[in-house]
This record gives sequence, structure tokens and C-alpha cells, in this order.
Amino acid sequence: MSLKDKIEIDYNNSIKEKDSNSINTLRLIKSAIKDKEISLRGKQDSLTDSDILSLLQSLVKQRKDSIEAFEKANRNDLIENELNEIKVIEMFLPKQMDEDETKLIIKNIIQENNYTSIKEMGALMKIIKEKYAGKIDMGLVGKIAKSLLVN
Repeated sequence: MSLKDKIEIDYNNSIKEKDSNSINTLRLIKSAIKDKEISLRGKQDSLTDSDILSLLQSLVKQRKDSIEAFEKANRNDLIENELNEIKVIEMFLPKQMDEDETKLIIKNIIQENNYTSIKEMGALMKIIKEKYAGKIDMGLVGKIAKSLLVN
């Protein structure tokens, strides 16, 4: 079963259960997938699970950015909604690697490929995206990689 199918099933179940938070978040996910499919028309037949995982990660990142903004504006009422949306979105994401695991992976890739310069960060990021799609926080990868690749 594809990730897209699982999202559709969960959406239908949340409608039956009248879970408005899940319904709204799943509708948002379905809409984001549809938008992505439309933008790729002619280039790609359909989205892969990897594409959808990447999309879901960006939705979580958007919510976390919103939470930061709401914290600065002292809008706790809006923070709660964003946290609920993150919980629903994360149901479809594999368990995220923690900072130590991420650092170890980056160090290994740097050693295997003899990367020494920040100029090679793009290549490093590409490898990580291909191997660990959906399992690793790319924002964290960027921070760690910059600290390990000097120059």
C-alpha cells in the first residue's frame, strides 16, 4: 500500500469518526500532494512515497516555523493547533533520527567520499536525501554538515 493510499484511508476514517483536527490536517496533506502532482505534470507520472515523505517533512517544518513565530507573538492558542497538525503529519513519517545518529551518518559519508570543503555540501546533502528520505531532519543535517565541512 502506498503512502498516498494510507493517507486517503486515514482521511476517510477520520471523517467517519468526526475527528475535525485530523480531517483538516489530512485534507491539507491531500491538497499539498495534489498541488505537487499538478506541478510535476509532464515531468513525472506520479509522486513516489519518497516524494511524499519529503513533502510531509516540509509541512512539519512549516508548522515548526509557525510555532516559533507564534511564541514570539505570545499566541498560545495558535501554537496548540500547529502542534496538533504536526502530530497528525508525523503519523506518516518514519521515526526521525536523533542528533547523535545524524552526526554519525554525516561523518561517515564525509569520510567515505573524502569531502573536505563546504563546496561539497550539495553532494553530501544529495546522498543523505537519497538514502535517508523522511528519516532525517534536513535542517539539522545542514547545521551539522556546515560545522564539519570547514572552508
